[in-house]
Amino acid sequence: MHGNARRLTIILCSLSLVGCASVDFDYPKVESHAYTNTTDTLLGREVAALGHIPEGYGGFHLLSNSLDALSSRLLLAERAERSIDAQYYLAYADRIGYLTLRSLLDAADRGVRVRLLLDDFLTGGLSEGLAAMDTHPLIEVRMYNPFARRKFRLGDFTTDFKRVNRRMHNKVLIADNQVAIIGGRNIAEEYFGAGDKYNFGDLDVLGVGHVTEDASEMFDAYWNNQISVPIEALVKVSAKPEAALIALRQRVEKALEGIKDSPYQAALDDSTIDYLEGGMQLSPWAPYQFVYDPPVKPTREEEEQYGNSILTPLREVVNSAQEELIVSSPYFVLQDAAINRIGEFVDRGVTIKVITNSLSSTNHNIVHSGYAPTRKKMLQEGIKLFETRPDARISGVHHDAESKSSLHTKAFIVDRRWFYLGSFNWDPRSAYTNTESGIIIDDPIIATTAAERTDLRLPTAAYEVYLDEKDRLRWKTLNDTGQLVVFTKEPETGAWTRFKVWFMSLLPIKNQL
Repeated sequence: MHGNARRLTIILCSLSLVGCASVDFDYPKVESHAYTNTTDTLLGREVAALGHIPEGYGGFHLLSNSLDALSSRLLLAERAERSIDAQYYLAYADRIGYLTLRSLLDAADRGVRVRLLLDDFLTGGLSEGLAAMDTHPLIEVRMYNPFARRKFRLGDFTTDFKRVNRRMHNKVLIADNQVAIIGGRNIAEEYFGAGDKYNFGDLDVLGVGHVTEDASEMFDAYWNNQISVPIEALVKVSAKPEAALIALRQRVEKALEGIKDSPYQAALDDSTIDYLEGGMQLSPWAPYQFVYDPPVKPTREEEEQYGNSILTPLREVVNSAQEELIVSSPYFVLQDAAINRIGEFVDRGVTIKVITNSLSSTNHNIVHSGYAPTRKKMLQEGIKLFETRPDARISGVHHDAESKSSLHTKAFIVDRRWFYLGSFNWDPRSAYTNTESGIIIDDPIIATTAAERTDLRLPTAAYEVYLDEKDRLRWKTLNDTGQLVVFTKEPETGAWTRFKVWFMSLLPIKNQL
């Protein structure tokens, strides 16, 4: 048998094996719900001390600093007494991932019930550790829409694309059903200022009040849905449960040795001390709406006919804009019809500012290939475009290695009154494929503060994209000395990178970006 024929035979045999693999969505599991009797916990007493919070209102604190975002999560895990519910799209087997696992293990050892729900798309490196963690009597791990093949996941895309293409992008952490952290950060080094290649400019909001009940309601809906499968149905521990858990603890401690006595650990400790000494620094009570997709997101056709997705409340707020709309979205991919609708906002006097990643700062060039061809049309419609610079300063980054800055904040501000923050990107995947969540806060103080910070940073942290007198794309920014610098090509990129993005823009994949 010739080499090519042999390789083809192996591939066909592999695919035939993949086709036999399936997920047991009926695997036995016990339905559970958030605890409601937690007012007597430490966190419950601290929240009660803040005073009466009216129905539909909450207290909020923005977490823009990477270290503060991590220390607040670790601190909540440390202070929880009854329960921790965590729901994330991504968790990596890196120092932040192991630091998070240790905090959850420590909480469970104290008697705290831990429920961890993860999307299964990028969990390969942590699968065995999560399975070992699940053997703890007070920890349960479930995977959203899991892959049947644990080693050869590409096979699932080959045989079951329509199902595995739909992912859970939601992000929330809830402690004792009293305090919740909602936003865009996943569990990995680059989201908390410790990345070697990238560090993400991101944002979370810490919330107290009825918003925690709403977040718990979302978590329970996903947790108890058939699409969330116990990890024990997918990954079997290779040793006895006790031995597997001991091995996991040893692996966690070994992975965290490098962070001990490091500048990053010292900065993290300082951040934690600041939180302990300062207490909860919250905004005045503000009305809010916690928004999210159902666990099984409606298709585009279903959403357009019946609604029932996160798009409905987001559209209502955006469409209410009378003066200004500021959008921060790391991945910004719009169809022509959507650009035309935004252009109608400009026609009625609304200022539109869009902040997204530049080619030099994005971590997904393929997504940039869907955005880049739309820039000229958006500018012609009167939309103002800003692209994040790879050297933009990110609050809370304490790292010696050279790493790029990349925008990851998913937010928008309407008329400096309404502020949305969450997991929703302005792209087809967030709109019609992935499940998303977030919070809309009706607070001029929060919205205006966020808008003013954005305006202050844009001249030196982003390139403003514009059309010159010959209708050509140009990029301008201020350098370190305050001088205006103009680029005639995508800033800080090479010809090969620009060619690859151009080539990918020709592919018929825009609805998957």
